[in-house]
Amino acid sequence: MRTRTITETRRVPVTIDGRTVLVEEPYTVRVPVPPRDWDRAVRTGLLAVAGIVGTAAVTWSTVSIGALLQTDVPAAAAYAAAGTFDLLWIGCMALEWLARYDPARAAAPRRAGWVALVVAMLAITAHGNMAGSLAIGLIGSSVSAGAKTLWWLTLRSFTNRLTSRTQQWVDAQRAETEGQLALIPVRRELARARGTVAAEEAALLTRPDAGPDPEEDGPDADVVPIRQTRIVVSAKDAVRDAWDAGLRDEETICRVASSAHGSPISEATVARYVRALKVGA
Repeated sequence: MRTRTITETRRVPVTIDGRTVLVEEPYTVRVPVPPRDWDRAVRTGLLAVAGIVGTAAVTWSTVSIGALLQTDVPAAAAYAAAGTFDLLWIGCMALEWLARYDPARAAAPRRAGWVALVVAMLAITAHGNMAGSLAIGLIGSSVSAGAKTLWWLTLRSFTNRLTSRTQQWVDAQRAETEGQLALIPVRRELARARGTVAAEEAALLTRPDAGPDPEEDGPDADVVPIRQTRIVVSAKDAVRDAWDAGLRDEETICRVASSAHGSPISEATVARYVRALKVGA
């Protein structure tokens, strides 16, 4: 078994002039060296080769398709547009990789990637035909096909196969988590709406009531007044509603919350509730 020497530290007591202090002391120890991971080395080399091939494919397609488009448009615009042909299937392949454990979601970028590859190959072949050499056009288009095929096989080697039961379990866990993520903006929207309602109610409560005009609306013996019951908002709920409405200044929160609560709330109470809301946020 191969081993290697490493240096570590330990704390040892040192006594000087009757006082003991723990100090760090270096020491060496030999530890076993794991065997070389050849699978990882091969995959690393494969990624390097795939990167080189992909770069060559993008370069070739950009030059070829750019020369084709340059006949009708300025060179800068032609080569800028030409560079997107291979980048389209590369981007679709990246999306397919991100959705590798969701077959339904990975199907769309997979199909789009192959369509983008066919379009790029047709454009490269058309340039070779226009230049008078269809063979060069076909060979050049095969570069992009080979690059995509190599990347497709490389990414497949990094993907773990899932059984049907495991895939269903993964789908259920993903659906539950995505449902929780979807509730975040919904809860944020509802909090803003509740805060707006609370602020509106607080503004209406602070508006002075002019009362009935004695000349126009005098007391009527046949009219029985309706007794209104006011909903009491707790101090904590009033501060939370003001916070959800987007208010951050404690003085403003104190004024709005006091109006909603119906009685003054101390600044210390408001500050305590605001600190709790900041921690929760």
